[in-house]
Amino acid sequence: MSRAIVELSHPISDGMLTCPGLPGPRITAEISREQSSLIDMTCEIARVDMVGATGTYIDAPAQYHPDGADVAELPVERLCNVPIVVIRAPGLRAVGPDVLGDPARLWGKAILVHTGWSAKWGSPVYRGPGHPFLVGEVAEALVAANVALVGIDSLDIDDTSLPTRPCHHTLLGAGIPVIEHMANLDAVPDTGARLVALPAPVRGMGSFPLRAVAWIEYHGGR
Repeated sequence: MSRAIVELSHPISDGMLTCPGLPGPRITAEISREQSSLIDMTCEIARVDMVGATGTYIDAPAQYHPDGADVAELPVERLCNVPIVVIRAPGLRAVGPDVLGDPARLWGKAILVHTGWSAKWGSPVYRGPGHPFLVGEVAEALVAANVALVGIDSLDIDDTSLPTRPCHHTLLGAGIPVIEHMANLDAVPDTGARLVALPAPVRGMGSFPLRAVAWIEYHGGR
């Protein structure tokens, strides 16, 4: 048996832009190597100033619901060793419930929507209003299917050209975390992979960057 691990997060770099209207992160040295050598050390202590919606990040219920769980309170069983179902929706802007298939196959799974939009990462087009999104009926169907979490390789699960956020409100209201700005979903099989998506357990944050990976175990000749 062999195993492949697929990186599902975009790296965070100084000044990068993720969401329209939000500042990019600033990564600086709080104590440089030169400064630390003065106190008999040779290390650098870095500092990151950023908003929670930076890079590939997770939304917890508290992001939209004040009484909901924050990032630190997310149940680990929704984030670690979760079976993945990938929903293929390349070329679609408004992703409807018809792409979900049999709801029974989604029960308890991490539902990752592959749109292909991550290929535009880093460009102004990526952050524009033409990005793919889920229609509200998809969120309702996923809640009914008792999924563990929902992710997408696009700017937002909702249509940011409109003032409403039906998918966020529905999913987070049901305690289902949302991951946005995912990467490399084309390299994850439709089923059979498992997800680890762990943010730092920061209290009081409704969203926070994370490192998400999928691992795939192959049996036999591979």
